[in-house]
Amino acid sequence: MSEEIALFPLGTVMFPGGPLALRIFEARYIDLVRRCMRESSGFGIVLIREGQEAGGPAVTYDVGTLARIVDFSQQPDGLLGIRAMGERRFRILERRRARDGLNLADVEWLPVEAEVPLPEEFAELGPAIDAALTQIGEPYTDVERRPDDAGWVAGRLAEILPVPDVHKQHCLELDDPVERLRYLRPMFEVGYR
Repeated sequence: MSEEIALFPLGTVMFPGGPLALRIFEARYIDLVRRCMRESSGFGIVLIREGQEAGGPAVTYDVGTLARIVDFSQQPDGLLGIRAMGERRFRILERRRARDGLNLADVEWLPVEAEVPLPEEFAELGPAIDAALTQIGEPYTDVERRPDDAGWVAGRLAEILPVPDVHKQHCLELDDPVERLRYLRPMFEVGYR
């Protein structure tokens, strides 16, 4: 069974359990934020394959993450700032645009990932990621820490590694968190070229 959600195409990948700070300035997205706050609903974050974040249409990947607004504020420049947390992955089945230009999609929800113990081969990553997030600070200050869970570690690692978004998107599309860690290993062991 599919469900309709609004999409927010971005030049970044969001993972379940991960934070995202956004500055909202387009009317269609201000209206979306209002609706999400009023209905306690979320919106889909999808990586742009072609196009740009602001203005015209953008072609996105098919797998994204539902974002839920956890805080908002008016920025010094007058724009609306929101903080959102990633909840669960989805796959786009059908896309359309509303009259106001908002991207809408019928999506199917991908299975909620069960916690998988961090395998011994990656045992050092849990504490290392936990320490790195403490050093980074915002936006990770309020993120729940689960350094023994392979999915949590893989998501945070993919978020903070300085690798092209296409690699992060590939990780988001993988269903197995240990497979995600194995995919990322060459990028954090010897550095990415």
